[in-house]
Amino acid sequence: MSLESPAHNGNLRPFANIFNMTVSYRRDADVTIPYGELLPKEEETPLPEDITVNKSSLVCWVVSNYMRHHKRTQVYKELSAVVPVQVYGRWTGKPLSSSDLLPTISRCYFYLAFENSLAKDYITEKLWKNSYEAGAVPVVLGPSIQDYKAVAPPHSFIHVNEFASVRELGEYLQELAKDKKRYAEYFKWKQWWKVKLYVDWRERLCNICSQVSGLPQNKLYSDLHTWLGTGY
Repeated sequence: MSLESPAHNGNLRPFANIFNMTVSYRRDADVTIPYGELLPKEEETPLPEDITVNKSSLVCWVVSNYMRHHKRTQVYKELSAVVPVQVYGRWTGKPLSSSDLLPTISRCYFYLAFENSLAKDYITEKLWKNSYEAGAVPVVLGPSIQDYKAVAPPHSFIHVNEFASVRELGEYLQELAKDKKRYAEYFKWKQWWKVKLYVDWRERLCNICSQVSGLPQNKLYSDLHTWLGTGY
């Protein structure tokens, strides 16, 4: 059982032919425990007339674990050369308290929901909480566009890989922020859906109880290390 990306799970080769069940954020795990998911609302709720009313920054990013070799660092550097990016977190000496996190992000048009690892299905609270709950359009970098589309609302995020260059991405963000109607389309899903966050391990573990009876009885992971690899 792990919610870490493959890069942070160490060498799992010694565990070949030991485990018969996996519990992970991966959609193909025996028991899937995501960081968040969509739930239908009981009734449709209208959107505010002006989504942008409290927006004062174009792009923001909250990062504490800043590593030069990360793909997200490269993209950030290229993007910040095109558009202004407000950066918070321990790396910049501007940490945000838990009570300040979402209000700060809510004042941004776009949030850089950049994962620290590019791995299959690895979509964390950066999307579910920091972006969707705060009310900023997520610019995502992590697994493939298809992985995001499988779990996220339609037309609710912008994937870095959709653009030929980071400069093109930056120009798109500038144009979108100026068009209130087009920008608001990224929030239409909120009329019918709400985000469910999983933060309590007890709640996650209860998923095992509800699913274990339907799992194969004689399954065995002969190569757990490869299974938990990037998947690409």
